[in-house]
Amino acid sequence: MIIDPKAQAFNDNYKLLIGSIVPRPIGFVSTQSTDGVNNLAPFSFFNGVCSNPPSVMFAPGRRGYDGKEKDTLINIRNTNEFVVNIVSEDIVEPMVACATDFDIDVDEFEVSGLTAVDSVKVTPPLVKESKVSLECKLHTIVEVGGENPGAGFVVIGEVVMFHVDDDIYSNGRIELEALKPVGRLAGNNYSRINDVFTVVRKIKPD
Repeated sequence: MIIDPKAQAFNDNYKLLIGSIVPRPIGFVSTQSTDGVNNLAPFSFFNGVCSNPPSVMFAPGRRGYDGKEKDTLINIRNTNEFVVNIVSEDIVEPMVACATDFDIDVDEFEVSGLTAVDSVKVTPPLVKESKVSLECKLHTIVEVGGENPGAGFVVIGEVVMFHVDDDIYSNGRIELEALKPVGRLAGNNYSRINDVFTVVRKIKPD
């Protein structure tokens, strides 16, 4: 089967993307508006970019039903700051509670029951219950697809402070079994990291 994305609706292309790019790490992004209202929202188009400087990216899409920008993007554009909180198994349900398109004056920390804690170098708070949080300064925003529903943005930020729970940190590394990260699949499905195998690669060819 071959499928031309231009021959079908964007939401059908979305289903193909989220069904095939799996599992996806979840960037649980906290921001703050210029009025001081906290915002907290999950994004599964999220990953690292590079380590020098340490940088991450996530992609807040335009809303599928009206093409409007999401509050997270608006806040970052106005303040140039955000925090990415990593999602572990024990905060999945409150994370999902933040996935609704609330009005911009709603504080999702209050909706979810999660705890806002002051960051060190940026204004938006981090999630206390998250075992890893990354304070970020905005590097750049790349717009993709114009103003249509389903279009979006790539937000790249430089990590200016790492917060790592002592219980998951050992010898300079994060212990996967202690972090218990959750991956995003399609629909309402998520995955756990409970079946790991190792394949050793060569540093240089023979």
